Amino acid sequence: MNRPLIAGNWKMYKSIDETVNLINTIKAGIHAATDVDVVVCPPFTVLAAASEALRDSRIDLGAQDMYFETEGAFTGEISPLMLKDVGCRYVILGHSERRTLFKETDELVNKKVLAALKFSFIPIVCIGETLEEREARRAFEVVKQQFERSLANLDPEEMERIVIAYEPVWAIGTGRTATPEQAEQMHTYIRRLLHEKCGEEMAQKVRILYGGSVKPDNIAQLMGKPNVDGALVGGASIKAESFIQIVLNSIILESQEEQKK
Repeated sequence: MNRPLIAGNWKMYKSIDETVNLINTIKAGIHAATDVDVVVCPPFTVLAAASEALRDSRIDLGAQDMYFETEGAFTGEISPLMLKDVGCRYVILGHSERRTLFKETDELVNKKVLAALKFSFIPIVCIGETLEEREARRAFEVVKQQFERSLANLDPEEMERIVIAYEPVWAIGTGRTATPEQAEQMHTYIRRLLHEKCGEEMAQKVRILYGGSVKPDNIAQLMGKPNVDGALVGGASIKAESFIQIVLNSIILESQEEQKK
């Protein structure tokens, strides 16, 4: 089993003071959780404050998006160099809200992934189907297309450096969550796509996160599935107690398994 990864996507929330307070509370709450990787992805405006608050912490800093050019006349965009300068290590790319609200294509996501890898970021690449696509029995077709196009032109070594987040669009911010069985079914399929693209050894190393109304009371069941390596957490990540509990609950099953050995 891969080392668990819990990433918090704060979306368009939190001021500078709120960011510092939230990070300090999270740091205190998970200081003993050494068997899980944790990332917080605040808005661009508070990344500098977040970076300072995370100094000497095991929690990594991530951004919610990134443009693929290093600089230029791209009003409103953020470049890889800017994110590197502020201390980001991870970057979320292709989130369903970027795809649906801002009409980002797989081809654009692919350009961003290649740029992120060039600057040594760890891209969290999001893929997932809408409710209409699932009900039309097109979920696997959609996920395969997003996978192939968003990750085009990556060699096996580059594939090993990415994280994939499966986020069924119908479960984001709706309170509806894919059952652990539904999540495992799609994660198994994504693992198979990885195997076809870069071989079995690399496929097993890539972490596949589940994203979609993740909460403290469902994370343990999700993490109990063999191909669920962590979670991309939305709304629950901006509430300290919820996020802390998700992090702690994500490693309960693994700890229990270790005790049995």
